[in-house]
Amino acid sequence: MNTQDVIGLGSQYLDNLSGHIFDVLDISKPVTVDAALNLAKVISKLSPLLGNLIEFNTVEFLNKQNEFSEFGKWQRQDPGFPDTIFVGRVQPTPGLEIKAWFPLATEITARFKDSQNHFKYDQTYVAILAWLPEKIIYGKPRILDVCVVSGLSVALARDTHYHNPPDYLVLEPEDTTQRTANLQQTNTSGYKFQGSVEELLEAQKIVDSWGVEGKIYKPTREYQHLLRELTRCATYSVTRPSNCNGSKPNKRFNQTQTV
Repeated sequence: MNTQDVIGLGSQYLDNLSGHIFDVLDISKPVTVDAALNLAKVISKLSPLLGNLIEFNTVEFLNKQNEFSEFGKWQRQDPGFPDTIFVGRVQPTPGLEIKAWFPLATEITARFKDSQNHFKYDQTYVAILAWLPEKIIYGKPRILDVCVVSGLSVALARDTHYHNPPDYLVLEPEDTTQRTANLQQTNTSGYKFQGSVEELLEAQKIVDSWGVEGKIYKPTREYQHLLRELTRCATYSVTRPSNCNGSKPNKRFNQTQTV
């Protein structure tokens, strides 16, 4: 069994969770109409708690499948990325980033910030589990549907969508492999142009000098060097790290700020 076999088998089992009810918490049926209305207003607050409980139980569910036992076991790593990895005889190590999605939550999108370089062997996939209480606002959490996709494809789509030099830049983290594990960085960052019209025109000339493929995002060291040189020639502010849904700029940094 190789990496893709493990991920493929895990994906099949996760697909079978559609309609599955997790017996982790049971929300009582409201006894009055007013109680139902109040519950509907606060039901979104369940998302962090039940989402994490579903993620924990999903790992346990995978480990109950006999096909994996000969080669290793799924192990949750929190707060590491991805959420769970398959520890055993299979290399490169298969991993699943599990996202429990609650459609009624106020925050309906999830962060996905890791660099394309993290997925160079296509060894990590993203599993999205959409869930609701059995009766919409009460009952036990029930899985509506499951989607499992390549993490590389998500990172590629994110960077392709948002990277638009000189207006918006996606930058890879610096090389932190020599640091201890807790200080290593794998997240990308977004840089938004904040300069004058004159600066923008000059920045555009620099981008044009990169050639016809200059705007196509690449996580390579050579292309990242060009982007960092651009941030030193024009005024940029650092946004929150690139997400699946994008983000708006927050705190302003000096244009020489590095990722």
